Amino acid sequence: MFLSGIDWMIIGIYFLISISIGIYMSKRAGRSTSDFFLTGRNLPWYIAGTSMVATTFAADTPLAVTELVAQNGIAGNWLWWNMLLGGMLTVFFFARLWRRAGILTDCEFVSIRYSGRIADFLRGFRAVYIGIFMNMIVIAWVNLAMVKILQVMFPDLLFFGIREVSVLGITLSSHLLAVGCIMLFVGVYSSISGLWGVSFTDSFQFVMAMSGCIVLAVYAIKAPQIGGIEGLKEQLPDWVFRFTPALERHPEGGITAGGALKMGAVAFIAYLGVQWWASWYPGAEPGGGGYVAQRMMSARNEKHSLMATLWFQIAHFALRPWPWIIVGLVALVLYPDEADKGATYVMVIRDLLPAGLQGLLMAAFLAAYMSTLASQTVWGTSYIVNDLFRPYIKPGATEKYYVRVSRITTFVLILLSLLITTQFTQISDAWRFILACSGGIGLVLILRWFWWRINAWSEIAAMLAPYAIYPFLKARGVDYELSLMIIVLWSTIVWVAVTFLTRPTSSGQLKAFYRRVHPGGAGWRKVARELPDVKSDSGFTKLFLNWFAGCGLVLFILFGIGQLIFRAYLSASLYAVGAFLCGLLIYRNMKTMGWEKVVK
Repeated sequence: MFLSGIDWMIIGIYFLISISIGIYMSKRAGRSTSDFFLTGRNLPWYIAGTSMVATTFAADTPLAVTELVAQNGIAGNWLWWNMLLGGMLTVFFFARLWRRAGILTDCEFVSIRYSGRIADFLRGFRAVYIGIFMNMIVIAWVNLAMVKILQVMFPDLLFFGIREVSVLGITLSSHLLAVGCIMLFVGVYSSISGLWGVSFTDSFQFVMAMSGCIVLAVYAIKAPQIGGIEGLKEQLPDWVFRFTPALERHPEGGITAGGALKMGAVAFIAYLGVQWWASWYPGAEPGGGGYVAQRMMSARNEKHSLMATLWFQIAHFALRPWPWIIVGLVALVLYPDEADKGATYVMVIRDLLPAGLQGLLMAAFLAAYMSTLASQTVWGTSYIVNDLFRPYIKPGATEKYYVRVSRITTFVLILLSLLITTQFTQISDAWRFILACSGGIGLVLILRWFWWRINAWSEIAAMLAPYAIYPFLKARGVDYELSLMIIVLWSTIVWVAVTFLTRPTSSGQLKAFYRRVHPGGAGWRKVARELPDVKSDSGFTKLFLNWFAGCGLVLFILFGIGQLIFRAYLSASLYAVGAFLCGLLIYRNMKTMGWEKVVK
């Protein structure tokens, strides 16, 4: 591929703006670890929420959606749309609690909720397991997606005349070396500016990435080979345009035709009834967590925390997918015999866009990749420094010392992630492994806020239980959906038994936590009776109504935009009415509960 001078100029301007934001925010980030990792808890909701969206928009995301559309039509996206249920639960039940907790990382939650040496062990273990091990796997995943993009766009790329190089027995291709340079650039601006720079850069990068995707979708649908929306409909079967999965009555005789996403009873229960609340997954943790919790805790106050998370759910599930879906449908027409369906998204860029716009789309992919990488590294570094280094390795040092360690750790994490990337050839099933091996932990992550009897042993048991049964299920060739349900049932039995066989958290620790967070609910009545002066939260019935209405709001917007694109104007109008009514219900409920009191 040949990029023109205007293309390279656009890419250069993008890099210049990104590093300028980092330099501008560097002074704020250097004052303390709270400023470096949480912006001094002063982030407005629209920046915090947009940063969440940008982080979940990686270079692999459009490629993955293209694969889903190619395999199962638009309805194939329900494999990730189902996570809306858990995300909306976070909005109304957990966002304000995370902000109220006043902690630096979600790992630190362990130290305010549980007591004893086992709590110290759990905090350190989570910092290593999630902040290092799981985090580097995720970074390796997005690295491989960026490598694939470069391979399609620049198949003959040479890195300063080098096609590959061997370092300590590890072979680095020219494309991976190029990705490594981008990682170092991200490391520079994220290490000097912390979450301040990452959040504002994320917002700029999200606008850049989505603008590029929208431009690509418009050009793709107007291509002579397609002939607009009507031409697209004529060239593809009807099942491709279904918005919802079709249920099979029986494996031998379904009620669907063509290749539409078919869900049997087991799959339906696994995806829509279990996965969203039972499993841990980056960006979709039950009860919040990870970089989502980091943004909630960095918000100006509880109201900003809730609003940021609500905006995240709307933008993530309802606004972002359609440009990707349109390009995925176009790619089905243009490249019907291409084996690598994900790569066809990049082929559309290569084959349809003129000079200038190709540079815009390359900048868009770089923005998507870099926003995810920056957030993952700053989030992972927060675990290593705040939950491992500060409490156990070098306690009592100055804030400037910890900030310096944070900056060094950022580059170490990037280097290790690059080396781990070389050990993977394909990780398309990695998300299934993560979801299966975290099956059962989700319920503990939810209940630890609302039931006093959950203790540190409960979390440890839920984290380790899946590994006792997953190898057996894998060896027997059990389907992912059935495996997930078995693992969740097994893990739940294990952690509930362990909970009642071990001592509860000390009474003093429980009282201190309740006084600090006061979550309310029947699960804390035992503790609340001993703290009559603490005014706890109430109105859980209305919060559940808000959760239901919030899910409806996002789905109505999602389907309404789809119907508008496909020129079904009456249906689009009905969906718009549904979205308005859901939004109105949420507003009225929060107002009657005392909006300022609940989320101030």
